Order: sequence, then C-alpha cells, then structure tokens
Amino acid sequence: MATANKTCSLGRRIYRFAASVSGVIALLIILWGCTANYFNAGAIAWKTYSNSRYGFEFPYPSNWTSLAAPANDDGIAFLSPQDNSVEIRGWASQQLPNSIVTDQESVKKIKPNFQTAQGVSGVLVVEVDQRVGSMTLTLTQSQMKYYWQGRSKSHDFQDYYRLFYYIAQQYRISKS
Repeated sequence: MATANKTCSLGRRIYRFAASVSGVIALLIILWGCTANYFNAGAIAWKTYSNSRYGFEFPYPSNWTSLAAPANDDGIAFLSPQDNSVEIRGWASQQLPNSIVTDQESVKKIKPNFQTAQGVSGVLVVEVDQRVGSMTLTLTQSQMKYYWQGRSKSHDFQDYYRLFYYIAQQYRISKS
C-alpha cells in the first residue's frame, strides 16, 4: 500500500510539473509570437476613419472593408480582406454622471497602462483564449468613453498583434 501511495504521489508531482512547464511554454510561445513578426507600417496603404459624432479617429489598412455603420453613428468595424474573422472596430459612448452611479464600490478603477501617440492615457487589455484573441483600448475623457478593438482567431493573433498595437497607438481624440 505504501508503494502505491508513493507511486501516485510521484505521478501527481510529474503531472503538476509537466502541466506547469507546458503552461510556461505556451506563454512563451504566445509572447514570442507577439514580438516575432516584423511590422512595417510604412509598407501598408492607410486610410483614416473619423467619427464626427464623438470626435475620434484611427487608421486602418485601405484594403479592409467596412461593415455597415450603426444608425446611431457611434462607431464602425472593418474586416480583413484575407480573413473576415479578423476585425478592427472603434466606438464611443457617453458615461453616466457619477451622481447617477449609486454603488461606487462596484465601479472598477483600472490604472492606465497605455498611452497613444497623441499622449492620451488609457487601458489596453490583451486577451487570448482558445478561440479568440483580442486587444481592447479604452480611453476616458470627461463624460466620454472611447473604445478601439482588434480581434482575430486565437491561433492567428500573433500575426495581427503588431498591426493592432500600431493602430491603438495612432487612435486620436479631437481636442474639444
């Protein structure tokens, strides 16, 4: 019986070690993939989407196609010509005044971790799960919230990471 317990214990330790090593390897592959591809913004023909309702703009590759803009004109989405599961989108909305928010404890405050080329600070979140990878930028100015997002299938995310990051950096808000 003691031998069986030692064998099971050793088996669990080997499994945990293998799981932790594979987790580290997966993380390293993702991080390597996010930096491995050379990105040359000058080699891409760009257009600029400008939103007159909320006063924001961002560049997008000129060969990407836009989806129909929503009737409220809060933003737009563009699809890659090579793969329509790859998209970039930008939108904005007005925030409720603080006096309307009753439970201040439930409002999450995330410290800015990103700055656009314009000098506006915001929060950039990168998420990759088994199906989808995304990069989401959130900027807050006065009572406005501005969003930009790039999405792709998770196994292709490393190919689009630098493009998404570049566009997030170039996101601009009109000075009002």
